[in-house]
Amino acid sequence: MKFFVDTADIAEIRDLAATGLLDGVTTNPSLIKKSGRDFKKTIAEICEIVEGPVSAEVVATDVDGMISQGAELSKIAKNVTVKLPLTLAGLQACKHFSSKGTMTNVTLCFSPAQALLAAKAGATFVSPFVGRLDDIAQDGMQLIADIMEIYNNYPFDTQVLVASVRHPIHIVEAAKLGAHVMTAPASVIKSLVNHPLTDKGLAQFLKDWEATGQTL
Repeated sequence: MKFFVDTADIAEIRDLAATGLLDGVTTNPSLIKKSGRDFKKTIAEICEIVEGPVSAEVVATDVDGMISQGAELSKIAKNVTVKLPLTLAGLQACKHFSSKGTMTNVTLCFSPAQALLAAKAGATFVSPFVGRLDDIAQDGMQLIADIMEIYNNYPFDTQVLVASVRHPIHIVEAAKLGAHVMTAPASVIKSLVNHPLTDKGLAQFLKDWEATGQTL
């Protein structure tokens, strides 16, 4: 499974990139607003830090507007992934970009039917939002299972990018289902390493080593 971080915070991205565990970055208008920085400059800086895909989202809602904005975004760097909404206009724009070899991320997916359309449009990634479904008492991980079952029936190249990830269980369950990518806040990714028995064991090893009186 590829790990993307869902943020526009440059410091967070640098910190995770230094671990060697980061495969890409996803952003959206809300994250850009939170960063308080210039959109294009932020995307350009992220693309310099991360070699993998960096999702930059259009804000137009019509086909021509999406194509125009997506073309501008793709000029920023070769690893920019044009992020488009899962609407008919967004799918048409996706088809346009996929035919030109431009990476796309079709976002705000909430049903298997929508995911099927994204694959038909040639999306590089489709982003089903598991956490937002959980929020309304629907099973977000069942959506991932359904999409993976459909995609495995056909030679689609579209990768399932599990989004709206709220906790480590989302990541583990998505990996068990064979999802290709997940994107999560930096804090959630870092929390994957936590286990009380690891901390306890390390503390004991260090205590015993100290008792030997040796140095390395």
